[in-house]
Amino acid sequence: MARRAVPLGCVLAALASVAALLPAGASASGTRRSVATLSVDLGVLQQLNQIRAAHHLVTLTLSRNLDAAAMQHSQDMLTNGYFAHSSSDGEPFWKRIEVFYSQPRSGYWSVGENLYWTAGPATAAGSMKAWMASPGHRANILSPQWRDVGIAALAESDAPGTFGGATVTLITTDFGVRR
Repeated sequence: MARRAVPLGCVLAALASVAALLPAGASASGTRRSVATLSVDLGVLQQLNQIRAAHHLVTLTLSRNLDAAAMQHSQDMLTNGYFAHSSSDGEPFWKRIEVFYSQPRSGYWSVGENLYWTAGPATAAGSMKAWMASPGHRANILSPQWRDVGIAALAESDAPGTFGGATVTLITTDFGVRR
């Protein structure tokens, strides 16, 4: 596969665009957005769209609403020390996402979600490799229905609960369509 060089200015502009989509002061229990996690977000978006294009699917558009849903869920999981699609209060993922990405009064609405966690820093390539090796996650990535996406990678040192005090990075990727 041929690789194209991407000018640094384009990468920085893209990172700034992703940063502009984030809620102000996005932080929870020591969790911080960093250039590294913003870079992971951008890399996930780029790789999702490369994979979708290779399968003749429409590329995904970054959605502020789905970004907010993804951010809230990544923060909730890190703050409360768990890893699951349901919220810490047991609410199903689709109801949580619906708060941010509402259903139209009439028409079609659907959402999906991929989650990933790793000890230490995450990479877009690592998450994509894991998701593409998992039938359910792969199906989400290759679903022709999706049009929008929200991505939130967050890192935290000394993460509680399920993470046993380790340094972890979580990525929530929320997919959606409204017609």
